[in-house]
Amino acid sequence: MDWPIAEVARMSGVTARTLRHYDEIGLLPPARIGANGHRHYGERELLRLQQILVLRALGVGLPEIGLVLAERIDEVDALRGHHRRLLAERDRLDALAGTVSRTIAELEQSRKDGTPMTAVNRPENLFEGIRPAQYQETLRDFPEHAEEVARRVAAMSPQDVETAQRERTAQMILLADLMAAGHPADAEPVQVRIDAQYRALTALRPVSVEEYRAIGRSCVDNEAWRAAYETIAPGLAAYQRDAIEAYATTRSARG
Repeated sequence: MDWPIAEVARMSGVTARTLRHYDEIGLLPPARIGANGHRHYGERELLRLQQILVLRALGVGLPEIGLVLAERIDEVDALRGHHRRLLAERDRLDALAGTVSRTIAELEQSRKDGTPMTAVNRPENLFEGIRPAQYQETLRDFPEHAEEVARRVAAMSPQDVETAQRERTAQMILLADLMAAGHPADAEPVQVRIDAQYRALTALRPVSVEEYRAIGRSCVDNEAWRAAYETIAPGLAAYQRDAIEAYATTRSARG
C-alpha cells in the first residue's frame, strides 16, 4: 500500500512543498511516481520521514540527517537513539519554559515597581535553554527562508544573536499582552505588530503575502513554534495565526 503526497502531507503535518524538497535533495525519494507525475510513498518512506522529522526537531540539519540515514542503522536501534535525544530535548525545553516563566514574572515585577528587569536577574539568565540555531531550525516547512536565516545567523556575533532572540521573545510577550487586553486579532494595535513582523521577514528575503499566510498557519501547525507561543500564553499560537491571516487578507485586497 502507498499514499499520495497530499495524504502524506496531511498525516505528517509537513507541506507537500517540503516533501518535494526532500526528494530533490535525495533525502526522501518517493516509492513511485504515478503516470500523472504525482509522488507516492510507502511504509518504508513513512518510517524514513518519521526519522527525518525527529532529527529536525532535535536541531539536526538536513546534510547531517542525510549522513545519519546513509549509515543504514537498524530501525529499532535508530529509534532508541532518537528516544535518548528526545529525552534530552525534553530537559532542554523544561529549562526554556522555566526561563520564560521567570522572565514574565520579572517583567511584571519591573512594571509594578519601576525597576529594570536586569536588577533582579542577570542578563545571561534570559537565554538559559535557548540555542542560537533554534529559530531557523523551526523553519523546516520553508527551506529557502531557513537557508537565508542560517546564512545571516552564521555572520552574526553572539551578542547580535542574543539581541535577536530577546527581540523575538519580547514581540511574543507584547502580542500576548494585546491578546490578554481583549484586542481582536484584526484590531489596529495587533496589526501594527504583525506589520512589523512582516517587514522584519522581508528584510531577510522577499516574502509573498501568501507565504506569510502559510508562515502564520505554521504558528499552530509547527510543533516547535506552537510550543514556544503556548509557553508565553495559552492560545497565543492561534492568536498569531489569526492576526497574520487578517493582515494577509487586507494586503491581498489592497493589491
